[in-house]
Amino acid sequence: MNFRHRIRPEPEINLIPFIDVLLVVLIFLVLSTTYSKFTELQLRLPMANADAQRDYPREVIVSIASDGSYSINRQPLPARNVDAVSTALADAARAGTDSVVIISADASSPHQAVITVLEAARRTGLHQVTFAAQKPAGGSRP
Repeated sequence: MNFRHRIRPEPEINLIPFIDVLLVVLIFLVLSTTYSKFTELQLRLPMANADAQRDYPREVIVSIASDGSYSINRQPLPARNVDAVSTALADAARAGTDSVVIISADASSPHQAVITVLEAARRTGLHQVTFAAQKPAGGSRP
């Protein structure tokens, strides 16, 4: 019988598969964080390259503040419902149904406030509606 101790080789840890897995995880994290910037929805409204605003007697200017309050031809409107806006639009439309409604809404005004003005214009029979915007700071055209 041979009772001698065999010299067992010390186990080695192979680091190559470990490094491969870490590289794959690192590449996945880098790619996923890079693409997350492109999937965000960022809106900055309104900006447009438009001519300066003119004052014509056919125009009815509806201003919407950031809190959703209305002003028609620089006259504040106390109510915020469709019926009140519709009545005020009918009174302000000097040219009748040929009047042009210009909606000048603050960039942070509620969307519902703009929809209310559009609905009031439809009820009044004013079908020519446009939106006012300011020129971008650079003033360049695409």
